Amino acid sequence: MLLAAPLAPSVQSRALGIFDRIAQVEARLHGVEVGEVAFHEVGAVDSVVDVVGSAAAFAWLEPAGVTAGPVAVGGGTVGTAHGRLPVPSPATLEICRAAGVPTVHGGVNRELLTPTGAAILATVVRAWGPPPALVAVAIGYGAGDMDLPDRPNLLRVTAGRRWAAPAALVEIHANLDDMSPELCEHVADRLFDGGALDVWWAPVTMKKSRPAFVLGVLAPEERRDALCQRILLETTSLGVRVVPVTRVVLERRSETVVTAHGPVTVKLGLSSTGDVVNVAPEYESCRAVALATGLPLKEIYAAAVTAFRGKR
Repeated sequence: MLLAAPLAPSVQSRALGIFDRIAQVEARLHGVEVGEVAFHEVGAVDSVVDVVGSAAAFAWLEPAGVTAGPVAVGGGTVGTAHGRLPVPSPATLEICRAAGVPTVHGGVNRELLTPTGAAILATVVRAWGPPPALVAVAIGYGAGDMDLPDRPNLLRVTAGRRWAAPAALVEIHANLDDMSPELCEHVADRLFDGGALDVWWAPVTMKKSRPAFVLGVLAPEERRDALCQRILLETTSLGVRVVPVTRVVLERRSETVVTAHGPVTVKLGLSSTGDVVNVAPEYESCRAVALATGLPLKEIYAAAVTAFRGKR
């Protein structure tokens, strides 16, 4: 049925994988070859719909990962084609064992996890335990037709984007009034090599009216000590200042636009909703076109921005 159905390759492959998992378990339990397995409840139309529908849902969602908590299996007994069997059924329990699915009773003497459900979970879930930190994007509920005495019979799925605490950042500063400016480029390169996110120089006037400059470095907290040592080693400073900071950044992306003078790369700043709020032509890309055409660099910059706006 699945091979003859007009399913997308990813949906067909996942659905076949789920049924194959069940077949392998049934063959092991009955002591027969996989080709001799006869699906009973698992081969019913509703089970086929469950498997194909789940496979289609995951193909459409394309999640980066799937996690689930320990699964309630229930207790008591259940009627099957082989007579009354304990809950969880042998097939359900074997699927969970083979895939390392953690299970709990669930406090209800009814079948809460079927072989079909176990096979779907065992196929798609990659991590078991508490949900990861995430920002929920959508929540779905699926209701079963069994009435449970103490709880709604619902399955809940949450789709979300992973959340991570903002990285701790520091600013490192050093006042320099006795260092040759010829060393600046080398110092900046060494700091970038050491993990600095940004490096800058600001002109200042220090004691005795000496012209000087302040070296500023933005860096992850974990690179603080190494970069402080590098500043003390590579510059004439006798000490540095360290201040914890936070920053808010736009998502960044690069695109190539075609101008009348040639292709140019532009850097885009995107808001949280995906809107482009900043457009900045890439310097080296514009400079290469300017040198090749003999045109002023500022004209290439303007042409790149115009080309991007026109493309939009």
